[in-house]
Amino acid sequence: MARDLETALLRSFVTAVRTGSISRAATALGHTQPALSQQLRKLESAVGRPLLYRSASGVSPTRAGEELLPYAERILSLSAQALTETRRTLTGRCGVGLLEDLAASHLAQALADLARLHPDATLEVLTFANAAMREAYDAGRVQLVLDEVPYLPAHPRWTVRRPLVWAIGPGVDLNADPLPVVLFSNPCFWRTAVLETLEKADRPWRLAFESTSLLGVLAAVRAGLGVAALMPANVDPQMACHDPNALPTLPDVELGLARHPRAAGDPLIDAVETALRRMI
Repeated sequence: MARDLETALLRSFVTAVRTGSISRAATALGHTQPALSQQLRKLESAVGRPLLYRSASGVSPTRAGEELLPYAERILSLSAQALTETRRTLTGRCGVGLLEDLAASHLAQALADLARLHPDATLEVLTFANAAMREAYDAGRVQLVLDEVPYLPAHPRWTVRRPLVWAIGPGVDLNADPLPVVLFSNPCFWRTAVLETLEKADRPWRLAFESTSLLGVLAAVRAGLGVAALMPANVDPQMACHDPNALPTLPDVELGLARHPRAAGDPLIDAVETALRRMI
């Protein structure tokens, strides 16, 4: 008999990973801590592998948990979209400007799923450089922009902070002096934050590779050239750093969404913004 993954169990797992704590996840979901722990064990039993590292300081995903997380988030998003979007028909066009790191994650797939639910609507996802994105926004080609707050073309409607994590190339010695680092080329807001983090931790570093694109940075890490700071969704399981003391803790990234004033009241753009907020 085929086994199904219950959305309630997936929601418990995703919330535990996002909050980093079973107790905080239980509070967020309105459960007791023992009840949430039981749900997590039930999910691990269904998957057949441990999904969380548990310690006195909280929880973090195992390799199996990292592999399951994007699927769990997509299933929950699809479930919410199906309940909402099947009750209405949306038409028109919406241009969405995304930070490349977000376009390469599950967000683009969530938008594709939304478009599939509404075949009479057209969605366009763009990953321009900052100046080109502002031009597209000013020209009305892009109605929504989700990017780092300093690079938004207008004041954000809402903001959220998300973590950066270390991605480690194969064979890279984390005790190397200096530490080989792979960076995004300037201008990049978190490039400065990453280097400041290393300086504050007194970790000597050297620039091993830099690129203007996520694909370039990922290729360098996969080739074993060094370590890089990335969003969790773009880190391959084999790149993950499981030793919290091996490298200094990275700062969060503040993301925000800007919406063109001429897009006010448009049902399609309302739906896209809701989907982005839900997934981010």
